[in-house]
Amino acid sequence: MSPSTTVKSDIRSRTGTVAVVAHRKKTLGAGLDALRAALVSAGVERLLWYEVPKSRKAPKKAREALRKGADLVFVWGGDGMVQRCADALAGADAAMAILPAGTANLFAANLGIPTDLAQAVQIGLRGRRRTLDLGRLNGEHFAVMAGAGFDGDLIREADRKLKGRLGRAAYVWTGLRHVRGELTRTRITVDGTDWFDGEASCVLFGNVGTITGGVPAFDDARPDDGALEIGVSTASGAVDWARTLGRMATGRSEDSPFVRITRGRRVKVRFAEPKTYELDGGARGRTRRLRVKVVPGALTVCCPDADG
Repeated sequence: MSPSTTVKSDIRSRTGTVAVVAHRKKTLGAGLDALRAALVSAGVERLLWYEVPKSRKAPKKAREALRKGADLVFVWGGDGMVQRCADALAGADAAMAILPAGTANLFAANLGIPTDLAQAVQIGLRGRRRTLDLGRLNGEHFAVMAGAGFDGDLIREADRKLKGRLGRAAYVWTGLRHVRGELTRTRITVDGTDWFDGEASCVLFGNVGTITGGVPAFDDARPDDGALEIGVSTASGAVDWARTLGRMATGRSEDSPFVRITRGRRVKVRFAEPKTYELDGGARGRTRRLRVKVVPGALTVCCPDADG
């Protein structure tokens, strides 16, 4: 038996039915045709294939893949696609393999998954499988972070066209348009205890360390520790935010006089007025209340080997 035959047999026995859920407008390497060819060449025999025009249509396809017996689901897209599919796959036995084809690929980057199609495919087929936590905000799972206030306004304004042209610079540009960071009376309870009661411009919940726009916000965050990082900012203008983002970029976030950070499992937030909130870079609606919790071990993700 040749080495290639041995590898194909190993992949068949390990993966069973493989599904691809792809955002057809996103690009990576030589594209979706090359992905299909790579999976077939690797020995994948039972392949389910779904393409969607928008990330919000992905959960339906991910759930269909589960009903049809998928053991491994490749997700082609950015953080929005990953979040939508993670929400559908949470608690399932199937593993997720990320093919980082989006503008922002923060979850993949935090896990060390490269933006190289061939390498990402191999990680999906043969990489180690890690059981990771997810956050859950107002009933919807997130993998990277969620937030409300200044951050939610920033996400809402960084529209798809602008992100497509400028990438991460879009967040800087829209941030400059919102630097006033209006303060709102905010009350936060962490694991049943009052933690914050005052004027705040932004509330964030992190499952990993690097968040929107590539900002290293939560230095000690880990996606497998059974907890979420919780941050609140009292920065209210251009000077305050410049100092805050500077501290985040060059030191530890909690060193900023405008930032408080803690860790917890269940969080309740009340705002004096409705605030825009977002999950993993995707804007949702406006609300006065957030209910957030960690969901330990909710998702199995294919990751690079620890030694390589």
